[in-house]
Amino acid sequence: MPIKIPSDLPAFDVLTKEGVMVMSEDLAARQDIRPLRIGLLNLMPKKIQTENQFARLIGATPLQIELSLIRMTEHQTKTTAAEHMAEFYQPFQDVKSQKFDGLIITGAPIEHLEFQDVTYWNELGEVFEWTQSNVHSTFGVCWGGMAMINHFHDVKKHMLNDKAFGCFRHRNLDPASPFLRGFSDDCVIPVSRWTEMKQDEIDAAKGLRTLLGSDEVGPCLVEDTAHRALYIFNHFEYDSDTLKQEYDRDIANGTPINVPINYYPDDDPHQTPQNRWRSHAHLLYGNWINEIYQSTPFDLEKIGR
Repeated sequence: MPIKIPSDLPAFDVLTKEGVMVMSEDLAARQDIRPLRIGLLNLMPKKIQTENQFARLIGATPLQIELSLIRMTEHQTKTTAAEHMAEFYQPFQDVKSQKFDGLIITGAPIEHLEFQDVTYWNELGEVFEWTQSNVHSTFGVCWGGMAMINHFHDVKKHMLNDKAFGCFRHRNLDPASPFLRGFSDDCVIPVSRWTEMKQDEIDAAKGLRTLLGSDEVGPCLVEDTAHRALYIFNHFEYDSDTLKQEYDRDIANGTPINVPINYYPDDDPHQTPQNRWRSHAHLLYGNWINEIYQSTPFDLEKIGR
C-alpha cells in the first residue's frame, strides 16, 4: 500500500518520480481500510526537504500511511514559504485532541542552546507528555531524540570540541531487537552534530537500551520501552547529498569545517558522494512501522489507554 499525502504537496511529485507508491486523499477514501496515522513534527528549517526524506522512508512499506505535518504553535519559520506552512501544516495546539499511531519528531539546528533556552521548549514538553496518551509510538530524531530522552530521563547532551561530521560505522548491539530485523552486524550512518549523549549516562537511566552504537561517535539508537519511544541521534533519513549541502554551505559562509569523514570517495569533496546507508534506513523505518502495525489498536480512540 502507498503513503497517503495531499497531491499538491511537493513530496507527492518527488516520490512518484522515484517510484515510491503515493496515493491521493480521494483515492484513499475509496479503500475500506484504516491507514496508520503518522505525524511528522517538523522542527527543521528546510521543511520541504525534510518532508521528502521522511515520507520516502515511511512510504516504502506495504501498509497505507496517512502522513500529517505538524508544527510548533507559536514558532514561525523563516526559511519555508508561509503559503506552504498554511496549506500543509497544523499547529500542535490544533491536533492535540487527535490520536496517532506514530509520531516522528525531527532534529533542529539549535544544539548550542540549553534545552530550557529554546523558545518553544515549554510547548515541546507538552508534546512529549501528550505522546503518552495520544501516540502509540514516537521516534525522536537527532536533537528531537536528545530533547525527548532529556525530558523523560534527564540524560544530558554534551558539547563536542569538534563537530561529528561524516559517515561512521555503527555496531548492531541487539540483533534480536525487532527494530533491527534484517540489519547487518554493522552499518554506516550519516552524522552531523555538535553534541553527544554519553553511553554511561544512558546506561544509568532506568529502562533504556542502546540498539546501535559507534566507537567513534557514541550511542546512536536507543529504545525506551516504558515511553513507547525510539531515540536516534544520527541521520538515516539524509539524502545522498545532504552532508555535501551542509559542507558547501559552511565553506561558502567561511565557517571552519572539516571534510565529512568517510563520505566522499577518497575523502575528495570534488567527487560525487556515495550513499551507503539507504538500505538500512529503509529497514529501520520499515521495522518501526511494522511494529506499530502489529501492536496499535484498530480503534484509534484506544491509543494511550
